[in-house]
Amino acid sequence: MNTPQSIAARLAKPVAIFGTGVSGLAAARLVESAGGVPTLYDERGSGDICRSFGADEAARHELAIYSPGFPQRHPWLLAARRAGVLCLGELDFASLFWKSPIVAVTGTNGKTTLTEFLVFAHKRAGREAVATGNIGYPLSRIFELGGNRMPLPVCEVSSFQSEDLRHFAPTALLWTNFAEDHLNRHGDLETYFRAKYKLVERLAGRRLIVGESVAEFAKKFGLPLPAFTEVATRAEVAGKTPPDSVFATFPQRENYALARRYWLAEGLPERALEEAAQVFAPAGHRLEKVAVCDGVTYWDDSKATNFHAVLAALEALRGDVCWIGGGRSKGGDLAAFVEKVAARAKAVFLIGETAPELFVCFQEKGVQGAVFKKLPDAVRAARAVAKSGDSVLLSPGFASFDMFRDYAERGLIFEQTVRAFRETR
Repeated sequence: MNTPQSIAARLAKPVAIFGTGVSGLAAARLVESAGGVPTLYDERGSGDICRSFGADEAARHELAIYSPGFPQRHPWLLAARRAGVLCLGELDFASLFWKSPIVAVTGTNGKTTLTEFLVFAHKRAGREAVATGNIGYPLSRIFELGGNRMPLPVCEVSSFQSEDLRHFAPTALLWTNFAEDHLNRHGDLETYFRAKYKLVERLAGRRLIVGESVAEFAKKFGLPLPAFTEVATRAEVAGKTPPDSVFATFPQRENYALARRYWLAEGLPERALEEAAQVFAPAGHRLEKVAVCDGVTYWDDSKATNFHAVLAALEALRGDVCWIGGGRSKGGDLAAFVEKVAARAKAVFLIGETAPELFVCFQEKGVQGAVFKKLPDAVRAARAVAKSGDSVLLSPGFASFDMFRDYAERGLIFEQTVRAFRETR
């Protein structure tokens, strides 16, 4: 492995690794492969892992690599930068070693599905590809795949990963959409947009495909998109999505529109994309039908951790909806969100830290609602209210970490509760 000259000298001292999750450990392995020695730092660490970082620790390093969970104002990053330590995100660090094409995918919603679908379609077409970045392999690990032909990385990039990019330079960028999210970290909507816009600034190729909302917000914030930008719309794939595929439903048409634009621009046969779409199954907990019990359809949309995703799910359903939502706040216009949910939900069943505030807001709108300490209790209460033809929708709109390990655990508990209904009928 050739170590980039820009950091070679900084590897002479131990390299600080902030965070011991998937990204941090992958970065540590890459440091070792490049001939460096990593030192792990994590506030919740144990054993040989350092639990604090200040001026004394900073003096021991010339390079620090941090995981996406570290905001730019984190005390450790501030201490490192004050000491002249070069601080790079894991994605940025890994990109210094990667000299081949890379496709980046970002957006408020849909980026995971689009990333997974592009990898799936490439593989079905006989082209090596791998999901990386915010899902799949961290970019620091794809070097371990080996072989004579390195795969095309399709890299999902979150705003946490893109906000301070300096080296990552994708050859193509697909930006699905833009809406309120992560305001508890970025502060306001424009700062959040600019965090993702870093990818546009770092784009090395001439392939930029965006959703309609991205173009609208770029104009609103006075941030120009390149002349070669293509704007993909749901309307352009009307009648072109395989009818029995996941992309036939409203929230997913936008993903298919972007994928199709990219696929055709690469000169790949459209028929291959259509065939891939016909059999593609997205990851769980994204508007997934769990069961139909007594005429009521139960939907697991636990991956919906922002307002935009919830509203898309509600728009996709027909009939009355019993909505289960709440969790840890990520910022945003709560009153506007409640007003839109209230227009679709016949009753609401609220969980998590935001439940009391949500309850008051829905009361003001005249929507029947209640607060629950546990998700299964909320699901059982929704079952008691729902009538044949209704939907019970878990689409929380908030982060899961106040009650669960992650959104997947939240979704699994919902599914287990619903399946118990069928067993006890």
